[in-house]
Amino acid sequence: MKGHASTQKERNRMMVFAMLGAVLVVSLVANIMSGSVHISPEELLQVVKSRDITNTAGFIVWKIRMPRLIAALLGGAFLAVAGLLLQVFFRNPIVGPFILGISSGATLMVSLVMLTTLMLGFKSLAPFLTSLSALAGATITMTIVLAIASRVKNPITLLIVGLMMGYLCHSITSVLVAFAEQEKVKGFILWQLGSFSGFKWREIEILLIFGGIVTVMVYGLGKPLNAFLLGEEYASTMGVNIRLFRFFIIFCSCALAGLVTAAAGPVAFIGLAVPHMARLCFGTSDNRILIPGVMIIGAAVTSVCDLVARLVFSPVELPISAITALFGAPIVISLLVRKRVAI
Repeated sequence: MKGHASTQKERNRMMVFAMLGAVLVVSLVANIMSGSVHISPEELLQVVKSRDITNTAGFIVWKIRMPRLIAALLGGAFLAVAGLLLQVFFRNPIVGPFILGISSGATLMVSLVMLTTLMLGFKSLAPFLTSLSALAGATITMTIVLAIASRVKNPITLLIVGLMMGYLCHSITSVLVAFAEQEKVKGFILWQLGSFSGFKWREIEILLIFGGIVTVMVYGLGKPLNAFLLGEEYASTMGVNIRLFRFFIIFCSCALAGLVTAAAGPVAFIGLAVPHMARLCFGTSDNRILIPGVMIIGAAVTSVCDLVARLVFSPVELPISAITALFGAPIVISLLVRKRVAI
């Protein structure tokens, strides 16, 4: 009977993966076809076959929509994995990937570049400098968090330190905004709201390579993550080096969140809400199943949110964080109210 029940669970999970895959494919096609210029199914097939970018449809698909779509897919997948890791680490279901101040650190560095005179003479390199400064801010914050994590045993203490760092970075950013020129503030606020527009294939490659390496590392440690869920003492008896493993979780979650923030700006709620959706869909806390699960759901949800951001008030484009917050906030509220989760 146990073997039959186990087989049935496996079938159900495979069916869930298949359904999520179908949703993902539909969102891909919808993203590529929809926009201010509609691409018909016949045109899309022709563009995919020929890969010709000299005509209008080919240029729109390969130079504008496809890079943006892949960036949204990767960004959603990586943020979801980062959120799952931190929820395992803190054993708290309302922890997200930016809880340790990664987003605030990136935002502070971007504000230093965009709101001061550091950009003077380098306007042609503005997008590159913005991404570089965001990555630098995320990396500096991550380094500080990792240094603290190596000395602190209590995860709650680390959580509080991360929150305080976030407040500190936010306060400095607010001071810079108060004294900056209005035009610069406008551009900075737009970056803060997050967007996957304007991606180039080179940026996609960087995001895919570095984020992919970290994600593969995370998936390879699915069993230790499961042991960690049951407590540090249990994980230690299973041969897990707790100090090194805690360092690894923080490093991977910060790296993934920092990469996405550097590329697209802060994207809210994906890392917080998607792990709950995955647990609900798959009915398990086994991280070997949840890691690929959150990647698929995160990619699908982010691509759909990006599509909504583009189309709802077209040709005006909404910030993606506005859409992801509308999606994620009800899920978190429902979790708190229905399950009475302790904070």
